[in-house]
Order: sequence, then C-alpha cells, then structure tokens
Amino acid sequence: MIVDLRSDTVTKPTAGMLEAMFSAKVGDDVFGEDETVIKLEERLAEIFGMEAGLFCPSGTMTNQIAIKCFTQPMDEVICDELSHVYRYEGGGIAFNSGASVRLLHGNRGRLSSEMIEPHINPADIHYPHTSLIVLENTVNRGGGSCYTIDDIEPIYHLCRLKKLRLHLDGARIFNALVETGDAPKDYGRLFDSMSVCLSKGLGAPAGSVLLGSLETIQKAKRIRKVLGGGMRQVGYLAAAGIYALDNHIERLRLDHYHAKVISDVLTGLPFVASVLTVETNIVIFKLTDDIEADSFTERMAAKGILCSKFGHQSIRFVTHLDVNETMIHHTADVLKNLARTL
Repeated sequence: MIVDLRSDTVTKPTAGMLEAMFSAKVGDDVFGEDETVIKLEERLAEIFGMEAGLFCPSGTMTNQIAIKCFTQPMDEVICDELSHVYRYEGGGIAFNSGASVRLLHGNRGRLSSEMIEPHINPADIHYPHTSLIVLENTVNRGGGSCYTIDDIEPIYHLCRLKKLRLHLDGARIFNALVETGDAPKDYGRLFDSMSVCLSKGLGAPAGSVLLGSLETIQKAKRIRKVLGGGMRQVGYLAAAGIYALDNHIERLRLDHYHAKVISDVLTGLPFVASVLTVETNIVIFKLTDDIEADSFTERMAAKGILCSKFGHQSIRFVTHLDVNETMIHHTADVLKNLARTL
C-alpha cells in the first residue's frame, strides 16, 4: 500500500470526473469560444459574488496576474513572510511586476489590520508606493490555518481607507469555507480579486480561476496572454473543475478529520517535538533534534508512506480525496511502530 501524503496536488481524476472531461463541449478559449470554460468562470464568479472569472493553468499564474493588475514597477506588496506568493512563486513579484515586497510576521501566516497599518509607506519618494495587500486562505506554511470573514473585514476597511487593493490567494479557499462556515459571497465584497485553485483539495488535474471585476478580468486576459497562459480547447480541464465544484466540496470535511486523526497520533510520539494545531487538511510537525528530517521521510517511504520535508526538522502531511480511512489507520500504525524503533 502506498499512501501519498506529500500534497493534495497528487490526486488523480475520479471516474465521474473523467467522464465529465470526456463529454465536455469545447472551443477555442483564446477566442472566447469554449463554452465549458465560460460555464466554469461564470459558476465561480456567481459562487463568490464577483463579476467575472478567468481560467488559468495554475494558482501561481492567477496570483501573479492579479499582482500585475494592481501594481506598477516601484510599488510594494504587503504579505506575510510565509506567503505562497513570496516563497513558492519563483520571485515572480519582482520578475513580472517589478514590485518590492514588505514581509510581515503574522500568526501562522495570518495578518491583521493592526499588523499591516504601520507598514503602509507614507507618500515619500524614498519609499516604494504601497499598493496591494495579499492574504492566503488557507495558509500552507501555517499548517492550513484559516482566516474568517471577521478576520478579513478590518483589513478590507483599512485598504479602502488607504486606497489599497486587496487580493486573496485562495489556493485552499473551500477548505477554509467548510471549516469556518463563512458564506462565499462575503468574499466578493471584500476582495478586489481572488484566485480559486481547483487542483488541490477539489481534485481536478489542473487549473485555477482568477475572480474580479469585469475591468480587472479584461486586463488580466491580456496579461495571461503575455505569460503564455492562453489555452485553446481547454474545456476538458474546465469540466473537471465543474465536476469538482458539484461533488468534492463537502467531502473536504473528511480530509480535515483525517488530518486531525494523524495529528492526535503524532502528539503522543516521543520523536515529535511539536505539532501545529490542525484546522484543515495540513499537518505540520517538528521532529526532536536527534531525528533528521531526511532520515524520517526515508523511513516512512520504506513503509509506503510518502511525506514532505518542510524546512529544518519539519515534516508535512496533507490529506486529500485519494487517501481513505484504511490508509489513515495504516499511517497511524506505521508512526506508532516507528516510535518503537527510533
């Protein structure tokens, strides 16, 4: 048995998803003629109460397009130091937008208006112009930590007061929503743009949709073209996203439960120094100093459990729709047995 807990991006399309993909009606999306892509874009825009959407190959592209839409060279973007847009998008903010980044140390990757306000630059030629705030929900490096709408609303009001734009990296936004119970449409009134990833917990093979105003999405289409993200008969992938929205949102609760099961097991093991509180489907824990992270992942792989080294002495497990209850129990048994041999 192989249990792949490296990421929720490793999922394979289900039989139902494949059937939806094979039967999709497609056209040339660059010409605006792929009806399945249009259906997906309109569906997500309606869910989140926003005007329009733009289907892209990846969450990195949707994030980078949004940043490009809302900044000019010599501007500054404020985000948490754990942010995906800073750590895992290849220096794209500098390369694509010519903007600098102000990194803040939040609470497991989550910022507040009180944290942000002192770091908004004054109108002084010595400083870059602060133009954009980026939040991430859930926060990957924060162990799947969630913002609630109540957390975000003061940041929205600060942005309006200071005339800043607000973007959400919603890579795992549906994980957050099923956990907090917040209404998706509340996001549409708070954010200038959102990226919604389909290839993580929702289980589609690829794709992310950027949401925003009609004006923003029209500008985003031009940027997507320049970045090489204009795709042709891509409705086959969009159909997977529609299927995921219809079938895979509520089942995210099961992934969260499985993550908590693993967390409970880890908490009692002698080689585990600490475990971040599990809120959604990500488990991050630190090993004691006598166990090297590389050695741990190798031992787990030898037992058929794949996991990721996630920084110094840190390990990440991510649950997803291809991990069932039997696999979770097997993982728990392997961890307990490992404690007796280390």
